[in-house]
Amino acid sequence: MMAVPKVNVTHSLRGRLLWFLLAAITMAAVAQAMIAYSSALNDADQIFDYHMQQMAMSLRSNAPMAATGNTDPNDPGNDEMVVQVWTPDGIQVFRSLSRAELPQRAVLGFSNVRANGTTYRVFSAQTATQTIQIAQDLAVRKRMAGTLALRTVGPIALMAPVLMLVVWWVVSGSLAPVARVQRQLAVRKADDLSEVSDADLPDEVRPLVQELNLLFKRVETAFEAQQNFVADAAHELRTPLAALKLQILSLARADCNEARDVAIGRLSAGVERASRLVEQLLVLARTEAADAKLEPVSLTELAKRAVGDMAGSAQSREIDLGLEQADEATVQGQGDALLILLRNLVDNAVKYTPAGGTVDVSVLAPAAGAGARLVVEDSGPGIPPEERERVFNRFYRVPGSEAQGSGLGLAIIRAIAERHGAKLALDASERLGGLKVTVEFAPS
Repeated sequence: MMAVPKVNVTHSLRGRLLWFLLAAITMAAVAQAMIAYSSALNDADQIFDYHMQQMAMSLRSNAPMAATGNTDPNDPGNDEMVVQVWTPDGIQVFRSLSRAELPQRAVLGFSNVRANGTTYRVFSAQTATQTIQIAQDLAVRKRMAGTLALRTVGPIALMAPVLMLVVWWVVSGSLAPVARVQRQLAVRKADDLSEVSDADLPDEVRPLVQELNLLFKRVETAFEAQQNFVADAAHELRTPLAALKLQILSLARADCNEARDVAIGRLSAGVERASRLVEQLLVLARTEAADAKLEPVSLTELAKRAVGDMAGSAQSREIDLGLEQADEATVQGQGDALLILLRNLVDNAVKYTPAGGTVDVSVLAPAAGAGARLVVEDSGPGIPPEERERVFNRFYRVPGSEAQGSGLGLAIIRAIAERHGAKLALDASERLGGLKVTVEFAPS
C-alpha cells in the first residue's frame, strides 16, 4: 500500500496565517480564472453558434450553386471556418478553400466532428435544392475564451503580490504585541513575578496573558507564604531545640538517680513538645500547599471519629467529652483535612479546659438558605474578644495561657476552613461559659 505523504504545517501562528491566507489568495485567483474561462467559452459558443446558423440561413436559395472554389495551391485557405454545399443527389457544388477533410455526410443541426487532428463544431441545414454545412475549429473558441479570461484575471494576477505584501504586513503588525510579550518573558529573572503588560494585544491573546498574570500572583502568594512559613518555623524551633540541649546537659550532670529521673522526664516532655510542633508544622504546610479534590463528606461521621480519637486524652483529664447534637449533614470537602480540623478543635478545647470540665461537639443540619454547621463548646476560660482575631496568627498564644502548645492549632483550622469556603467564628459559649467555635459551610 502506497504511503500518503504527510504535509508538515508550521506551528507558528504567523506562519500559519500567512500560509493559509496566501494559499487562499492563490486558490481564489485560480478559481476566478477557471470561472472566467468557462464563462467566456460558453459565451463564445453561443455567439459563434448563432453566427454559423445565420451564415447557413443566408446561403439558402432555390437556385443550385455551381461548383466553384479557389484552386491556387499557394493559397493556404481557411482551416478555421469551412463551408460546404451539396445537391440533394450528394454532389458537392461548393466548398471553401481549406485543408480540413470533413466527412461527406451531414447531421442536421449542430454536432461535433473530429477531423484533421482537431474537433470542429458543425452546423448543417437542408433545403429542397441543397444541403449547407458550416464547420468551425473549436480551438478558435478556446483561444478567444482564454484571451477574455486572461483579460479578466490579468489585473488580479498583477495585484496578487501587492495583496500578499499587505497580508504579510497586517499579520506581522497584528502579532507584534505577542512577540513583545515573548521578549518580556524571555529576559525575566526566575523571581520576577510582576505583571505582563497586555497593552495592544489581540482580543484572542489578551485573556491568555491575563490568566498568566493571575498565575503569577498565585505563585507569588505561595512563595511569600512559604518564606513566611520557613521563617516562622525556624524561629519557633529554636526555643524547643535550645531547651532540649539544656535538658541533655542537665541529664549529663545529674549525680543521683533522683536528679537523673527528673532530667529524663523533662527531656521526654521536651521531645514530645518538639515532635508535636514539627507535626503541626507539617500539617499546616500540607494544608496550605495541597489542592485536594472535593467530594461529599459526612460531617457526622467525622465528628464521631474525632471525639473517639480524643476520648482518651479527655478521660485522662476527667473532662466530659461527647456529641451534644449529631444531625445528618454532608458537605463538599476533603475528608482527611476536615478530620484534622475537627481533631484540632477538640484538642484545643480539651487542652484549655480545666480538669473536670465539659467539651461538647455538635453537628447541625443545613437550615433554609444556610449550610451545615459544626460547633465545639467548652467550659474553659475562653478567649477575650480583643484576642479572637490574633489567635489565628501562627505561633501566637493568648498571654497567660497555662496549657502547653505551639500556637498553630487555630492557624491550621482557619487554613482548612478557608480552603473549604467555610466561615470560622469564635464566640463565648452561653451554655458552658467557655469558648464556642462555629464552622459554617457554604450551602451545597
